[in-house]
Amino acid sequence: PVDPANWFGIRKGFPNLGYIQNHLQVLLILIFEAIVYRHQEYYHTLYQLLPPVMETVFKDVSHEQLDQGVLSCIRYFINYFFYKFGLEICFLLMVNVIGQRMNFMVIFHGCWLVVILTRRKRCHIARLWPKYCVFLVIFLLFQYLLCLGIPPALCIDYPWRWNHFIPVNSALIKWMYLPDFYVPPNSTHLIADFLLLLCAAQQWKVFTDEKKEEWYTIAGENTDELEPLTDRPNPVPNFINCRSYLDMLKVVVFRYLFWFVLAVVFVTGATRISIFGLGYLLACFYLLLMGTSMLRKPVHMRLALWDCLILYNVTVIVSKNMLALLSCVFVQSMQNNFCWVIQLFSLVCTVRGYYNPRDLDKDRDCMLPVEEAGIIWDSICFFFLLLQRRVFLSYYFLHVTADLRASALQASRGFELVRASIVKNMSFYQEAEKKSLAQLKRQMERIRAKQQKYHQGRPSSPTRDSEHDGAEQSGKEETSKQKTKWWRPWLDHASVLHSGEYYLFESDSEEEEERMLEEEKSAKQSAFQLAYQAWVTNAKAALKERHRQKREQQRAEQDVKEKEKTEGPDGTGEQLVEPSGETEVQEEEEFAGRSNILHRILNILKFFWVLFLTMVDGLTQWLGTLTKHHINMSTVLWVERYVLTQKLSKGDTVNRKTLDDLYEASQDGETPSTETGSQAVTPEESGMDRGPMDSQNSAASSGCEGEDVLSSPVDYTDATTPVTTGYNTRTNSEDQVVDMGAQQVMESLQECPEIVGHPMSRTRTASELLLKRHFYFEELEESEQFYKSQSRFLKLILAFSKFIAAHSELLCYFIIIVNNMVTGSVISLFLPILVFLWAMLSIPRPSKRFWMTAIVYTEVMVVIKYLFQFGFFPWNSYAILVRSDGKPYFPPRILGLEKTDSYIKYDLVQLMALFFHRSLLMCYGLWDHQDYEVEAKKKKEEEEEQHATDEGQTARELEPLPEEPMPVEHQLKQDEQKSRGSRLRFRKKRKKTGGREVADTIVATHETVKQQEPKEKRKVKAKRRLKTVGAKCQGCCLSMAQCMFQPVKRFFYNILHPKYRAATDVYVLMFLADVIDFVIIIFGFWAFGKHSAAADIASTLSEDQVPEAFLVMLLIQFATMVIDRALYLRKTVLGKLIFQVFLVFGIHLWMFFILPAVTERMFNMNTVAQLWYFVKCIYFALSAYQIRCGYPTRILGNFLTKKYNHINLFLFQGFRLVPFLVELRAVMDWVWTDTTLSLSNWMCVEDIYANIFIIKCSRETEKKYPQPKGQKKKKIVKYGMGGLIILFLICIIWFPLLFMSLVRSVVGVVNHPIDVTVTLQLGGYEPLFAVSAQQQSIQSFTAQDYETLTYEFERQPSAMQFITLYSYEDIVTARIEGSSGALWSISPPSREQMRKELQNGSADITLHFTWRFQRDLAKGGTEEYTSEKHTKDLEPGSPVRAELAELLQGTLDQPVTVPHLFPKYIRAPNGPTANPVKQLQPDEEESYLNLEVQLKREKIGDGTSTSSFLEWWVVRLKNCVSDCNILPMVIFNDKVSPPSLGFLAGYGIMGLYVSIVLVIGKFVRGFFSEISHSIMFEELPCVDRILKLCQDIFMVRETGELELEEELYAKLIFLYRSPETMIKWTREKE
Repeated sequence: PVDPANWFGIRKGFPNLGYIQNHLQVLLILIFEAIVYRHQEYYHTLYQLLPPVMETVFKDVSHEQLDQGVLSCIRYFINYFFYKFGLEICFLLMVNVIGQRMNFMVIFHGCWLVVILTRRKRCHIARLWPKYCVFLVIFLLFQYLLCLGIPPALCIDYPWRWNHFIPVNSALIKWMYLPDFYVPPNSTHLIADFLLLLCAAQQWKVFTDEKKEEWYTIAGENTDELEPLTDRPNPVPNFINCRSYLDMLKVVVFRYLFWFVLAVVFVTGATRISIFGLGYLLACFYLLLMGTSMLRKPVHMRLALWDCLILYNVTVIVSKNMLALLSCVFVQSMQNNFCWVIQLFSLVCTVRGYYNPRDLDKDRDCMLPVEEAGIIWDSICFFFLLLQRRVFLSYYFLHVTADLRASALQASRGFELVRASIVKNMSFYQEAEKKSLAQLKRQMERIRAKQQKYHQGRPSSPTRDSEHDGAEQSGKEETSKQKTKWWRPWLDHASVLHSGEYYLFESDSEEEEERMLEEEKSAKQSAFQLAYQAWVTNAKAALKERHRQKREQQRAEQDVKEKEKTEGPDGTGEQLVEPSGETEVQEEEEFAGRSNILHRILNILKFFWVLFLTMVDGLTQWLGTLTKHHINMSTVLWVERYVLTQKLSKGDTVNRKTLDDLYEASQDGETPSTETGSQAVTPEESGMDRGPMDSQNSAASSGCEGEDVLSSPVDYTDATTPVTTGYNTRTNSEDQVVDMGAQQVMESLQECPEIVGHPMSRTRTASELLLKRHFYFEELEESEQFYKSQSRFLKLILAFSKFIAAHSELLCYFIIIVNNMVTGSVISLFLPILVFLWAMLSIPRPSKRFWMTAIVYTEVMVVIKYLFQFGFFPWNSYAILVRSDGKPYFPPRILGLEKTDSYIKYDLVQLMALFFHRSLLMCYGLWDHQDYEVEAKKKKEEEEEQHATDEGQTARELEPLPEEPMPVEHQLKQDEQKSRGSRLRFRKKRKKTGGREVADTIVATHETVKQQEPKEKRKVKAKRRLKTVGAKCQGCCLSMAQCMFQPVKRFFYNILHPKYRAATDVYVLMFLADVIDFVIIIFGFWAFGKHSAAADIASTLSEDQVPEAFLVMLLIQFATMVIDRALYLRKTVLGKLIFQVFLVFGIHLWMFFILPAVTERMFNMNTVAQLWYFVKCIYFALSAYQIRCGYPTRILGNFLTKKYNHINLFLFQGFRLVPFLVELRAVMDWVWTDTTLSLSNWMCVEDIYANIFIIKCSRETEKKYPQPKGQKKKKIVKYGMGGLIILFLICIIWFPLLFMSLVRSVVGVVNHPIDVTVTLQLGGYEPLFAVSAQQQSIQSFTAQDYETLTYEFERQPSAMQFITLYSYEDIVTARIEGSSGALWSISPPSREQMRKELQNGSADITLHFTWRFQRDLAKGGTEEYTSEKHTKDLEPGSPVRAELAELLQGTLDQPVTVPHLFPKYIRAPNGPTANPVKQLQPDEEESYLNLEVQLKREKIGDGTSTSSFLEWWVVRLKNCVSDCNILPMVIFNDKVSPPSLGFLAGYGIMGLYVSIVLVIGKFVRGFFSEISHSIMFEELPCVDRILKLCQDIFMVRETGELELEEELYAKLIFLYRSPETMIKWTREKE
């Protein structure tokens, strides 16, 4: 029965509280509201206050406080958030209603959304809004009536349920939201409609209030029409130069939100495979390519594009709502007949209740895209699109637009600054190298002069003094002929090598006077030095010392500030010093009085905190040094951009003089470094504080860049070409010298007339421009102070972000390579090859064309991948995908077009990285340098024109000419030079159309002749036309080929013939990458074979089998290392380039096509191959950098000896420990290096240099971590180091005993016998009894059995001592069957002979009882079989012999008793002998058990012969209680060594002593003996001079001064032969 009262809301049978619960909640809310309003009214009346105009949470907060801080901003938005963003909230709620319901009714909401958004402007929407609110009210009531329906008591069904009229199913009724008794509409859906109505009503109120004066005065205006700001400033403050945390938040929102929104658009399209998603991707790609150019456009143009994207987003939402009719109602028929429609539009019902999903999952080929459906991502995208639209309509965004326009004016400024830095650094290092070589030559000239005097006076006197005097006396009387022949005795190579004398070292004092003095820098105390100081002293002393250093630094800074402010007396500084000293004394007294354990713990904790902060500071400082060049350049651009922004905002014109006024003009002959005093001493961006010997290895000296290791930011220019900038900031060539003794370098320049005669004008660098600033802006200073006042951790984050920004190019390369590794397909292989062979080889840096190629290719790749994800393609069917699972050569998989879930994940990251890098290049003026090149060409042409004009003027002075023709000629020449750039622009076009013009001319000529010739000759003309067409096609093909060939030819020509070659040395990193790849091949051997997944290289090689794949990989890797070393030593860039191209194509072909076929595993599933490829990519990057910058002109010593620290020392020692590596490197260097030394002499120099480097590292460590004088060694050091050595020696001495004991007790493995064989034999006859016990017959002891055994022998100490050596796991019981396992097959003659010997023999017969155990060697141990036997002699006449004879004769049926024959307890050791346990059988043979022996017979035939019977022997225990047919043998098994230690345990104790202990002892003795023999060559106080001498040998060898090499080698050899000279040369410098 139907109760009519339910339709009216009156229900029965429910609890009262549950029935009225919702009504009570509403009532409580209304009461609370009334109380609040009444309390406010009472409060205002009590204190006679006026009621507030606006009901807000925070009083006195207006839009004027919006920009005063983060808290004020939060308060403002709490008050007026809906007032500012109410319209956007209503739009989101409309989309929410559509997404929640997805039925027919929300189509009306979608139409209203489209209508409102097409109005675009806020004023038009405000006029339409009341109508929309009325619609919402009426529509909500209508839907409520539909949910209510007609009263069921009327018993009237709805028309759509009349089957004979309208056949409608329940799903369609539900989608149409029609009333129904079977499927009633869901009324909870109306909650979303009510929330929309609520917000729409509030927005109606906002539209009304925003026109009132009090509202827009306090809350601000709501307008979307930005007025042009030509006559007034921007009403909102500039936040681009961050001066607070709020400004940083604004920068994130207003500047970088645009790129994040495009990423959201990309994800929205990529997460669903549908035609709608493709539209999102295309829109995203278009906006990404537009980039900052769209942001610089006027407001109406930006909004037009953005509104189109919003409308597309809304159209997709409405379309999906309409398509829900197919996906929810007719899904079964769509799946059966129109599957392609489901896959094309990604149709699936997102509202539950329409169908059972399990019923539709049976068709694997037409799966419903459940995870890809819905409008969730469309709603998220809609939210961010609306947010970005509000950003576009904000006055804040005008600051972003102005900054972008200023950045566009700096299109080529970054190239100028970076190139200026490179030219400056390279000039300095070239001059330093020239000066060093010239100094060495002058030194050798002095040596030659001394040699001349020495050899002239040598025959006159035998002593050295007389030789010297004789040389002086005869020096003036020499003739020129004698002077030219003085060296002839030295012509022999061997004589030169052994000609060292004392006079060779007499010029060292002069050399040191000429040497450039290095300035000592007061570096901060590092974390390691702080830890070492605490180690030497204690934590409290280290903290006090650090506080003292901080106070001194603060005093120095205060003194500098005081001197800058006033020039008065320093009394203030003294007053600041005294209190700190008093507080220090007070702190010492306080610590002395309270030095207890608690304070020590607190001091240690405080020390660790300070140590952690010091490490953070050190990391921040290190990141700052890596990006110093980038920071200086960005600072210059930042300041100039600020000036440009100010000028543009005022509408002023901007020219070159605008930025030139920022800096002081540089006069001729004036260096920036000399004007700025101590500030200019700081090294340039590339680290000029290094010595000239170190320059060839620094990345800064490469000329390819300032700091970046793998990029060269600027173009190379000829060293003799004057270079100017767009800002006319030129300096003299003397700007090359900024520090390290500028005066001495100037002297060297004056000594080189060819350099001084052709000075090079260059642009000032970023650091010089910063030092030359004479305008400072308050806003920028506040921004700098804000960043300086941040915490350590925020500074570290900012430093890391600057490091990423400075190396964004490497970030792009890294992501491209990772994407290729993860994808491993043909479509992703294109970009890495372009990176290695185009981008990394480009000089000076990858061009705009490459980055645009990478961006466009990535976008096209994404679109192609997206299109191939649709399921209606036949190769994407379920059956084919399952059949092709794991096959590397599945065509869509190898092409990169396979349908996967993560097909586009890394492509998004790659695309974002590329656009991030493009934005940085645009920001730093490095994106498009064509403008700069045009300006440079124009400037050069103007200089040439001026030079020609000067020559013409000189000619006119010499020979007068008419005045009028000259200006005309000059004008023509000037016009020609001006049009040269335009001619260059159209040269390529002319080449393309050249063939076509010739062909057209020929055709026109033939047409003219055709009218004049008779018709008979037309056949000939036809042939001519064919030839003409052929010539035309040939010309087109040639022009196309030339257009493709010329850029490639120019590209490689620039690599091989750069204008400004700048050498660098990254061979160490390339070698390290090769070594890592070598190790990966060895340890990842299994990944490079077909069926070797479970193989081990050690086991494979132990079987004397070398796998082919392993051998090929090793040989190729080793050959690569050898060839690379040869190219490095020969310095052939062309060979390196060819080798690079060959390797790039070969390795990519091998890794992505050949290796998957060999291993039958996809590349992206082979982790070892991926790791190997990644390291090889690092090698390719380093190799490309080496090719681009060229090989170093000087290769000095080992690459690990460039710095003197612990890391280099440990790496160098490890390098020397590798077998044959030192020898191989030395021989290769000797083979491919021009030298006069023999191989033995070469090895001698290398050994000396290695030892001197080790000593130098030790001396540098002593200087960096000094130990106080007279301080005894700490106990922790003595017990730590000495105790470990003592423990090590003791362990070595007792190692064999300890090892064998541990093998048996701790690490030993229980190895039970797997077979126990017992044999009984009489004399030498056939065995009587033989039986084996296996498997179940060998039973392990249990704990109860072990207790029973101990209880039996508890009164015997020796037995208990033996038992306790074993646990119950070590003991087994072999249950031996009493009946023989084989018939007794003895021949009748031998049987008769045995009987006679037993019965009548006069000699003893021996009875042998033998047992043998077999063990499993796989579990451990060295012996597989162990055995032993027990013998018993039977004397003549003994009853046992007689009874045995009777048994054989057949006259006795009873068993024969043999006493004391069976030992019950046997020990099975590791050796081959298993003896009975004497401790458990103390009486030995008397303790053995008695056995009964019986010969059993069974008749099988007639007769009485032995062949008619089957015979076997039976052995039983005598006097047994139970199981008499079982012989129980208890076996005690010794533990054996595991297989991993078997090679040691096999030696035994004595073998270990002989093979290991003595060898290690001999090795250790080498460290503790014969130390006195090496004191002279190891305890050298200062080895700088010897190190300099070795480096001089390397340098003169590289520069081709082979005679100097011989003489310096002679000097080195004599130094080691003369102890006196060695002592003088290794004294500490004063």
